Amino acid sequence: MNPILRTILHEWQERKLPEVIRREMKIAPDEVNPLKKVMVITGFRRTGKTYLLFGLINELLQSYSRGEVIYLNFEDERLPQKVEILSQLLGETQAVFGQKPKFLFLDEIQNIPGWSKWVRRILDTEEIKIFLTGSSSKISSLELPTELRGRALEKRVSPLNFREFLRFKQAPLDFEKIPFLESEQAKFDFLFDEFLLSGSLPEVVLGPPEKRDELLQSYFQTVVRKEIIERFKIKNEEALKTILRLLLNSTYFTVSKIYQQLKSLGLAVGKTTVNEYLSYIKSSYFLRDLLFYSASMLNQLQYPRKAYFVDNGFLTFLSTKFSKNYGRLFENFVFGELAKSYEEIFYYKDAAGYEADFVILEEGKAVTIYQVCYDLSDWETKEREVKALLRAGEKLDCRDLRLLTRYLAGREEEIGKIKTVAVNDFLTLAPATAKSLAEAAKNLG
Repeated sequence: MNPILRTILHEWQERKLPEVIRREMKIAPDEVNPLKKVMVITGFRRTGKTYLLFGLINELLQSYSRGEVIYLNFEDERLPQKVEILSQLLGETQAVFGQKPKFLFLDEIQNIPGWSKWVRRILDTEEIKIFLTGSSSKISSLELPTELRGRALEKRVSPLNFREFLRFKQAPLDFEKIPFLESEQAKFDFLFDEFLLSGSLPEVVLGPPEKRDELLQSYFQTVVRKEIIERFKIKNEEALKTILRLLLNSTYFTVSKIYQQLKSLGLAVGKTTVNEYLSYIKSSYFLRDLLFYSASMLNQLQYPRKAYFVDNGFLTFLSTKFSKNYGRLFENFVFGELAKSYEEIFYYKDAAGYEADFVILEEGKAVTIYQVCYDLSDWETKEREVKALLRAGEKLDCRDLRLLTRYLAGREEEIGKIKTVAVNDFLTLAPATAKSLAEAAKNLG
């Protein structure tokens, strides 16, 4: 008998679940059956993974009892982080509810050592549909333990997209009228600026504006502490936090450059440690890096990487360099949207220094190149961006060239081989597969 576990199960029986605002991502219980697979829901902290589970649980509870649908959060400080708690779970649910569950929702299960072997055993021996969540890539498809390889379906939860942002704000927009109706354009401008500056983590969007800084600072400290320092047993906390500050204030970075910057600050950290710390930061989903596009792996590694962050709010409230840099915020937002649909994204720069922001690959070939420019009203800026995009298209033999901008008179215009796309059109494209997104983009206007 485990009295702590029984208490928590009794609490679950009486617990009132919060109302959930609908997201575009769907989780269906039938997806894990009859495949006998576990559903793994991953993503950065506070992106809404738990609320996504609650939405599904609320649906299930219309047809099943609380004893058939069990939710457990392993960040509950009362639960010891030992595999025995899992071994006792089904027995305790039998004792409390008189039956084993049909659906098992386990939040932040990566905190329990040996969790994956237990999950595999349950998959093999019980008729239970299992849903797991985690804020660390430790349970992602890239890092799943051997016993669950091929036995898991992963869904990654991102911060709100703009359509979801509008739903959370209860501020509907008619995108068709934006270029033509002044009042709708003004409403769009106001809301999109808020979205761009403050980011789109659900609690930040729903909370009062004066609390955004405090919330984002709190999220950042929690991620640094729980997902990096504690998980990887970091000893040199000062070096880690300095690396994070350097990244937040950098567009490009290399291991060597960070190493030299740390050295100049009196922090004796080797290049190997710097590289390890960078991998730990990425594992928390806080940062993604973008490599230079080259057919040669050696050339890729010789070029600096570009830094992109999970949410613009961190750049606004934690960066001293980019807090009001709309161009940088706009580019970071666009990368986040593209990354939902495309797996192979690179940047490209030619020998003359002309750079294309995002090169989309399919089967090793460049299929679409995006150039991102917040404001094209300046003639010299427009000429530079167009020239860089055309040069990249010619060099990489890519005909689908897109110039994405914040402001554009009218819905679109053609510049030679380039199609310019206003952000309000880009925002209407729902994240999907790479092919469906590309098809939608071709049909704009």
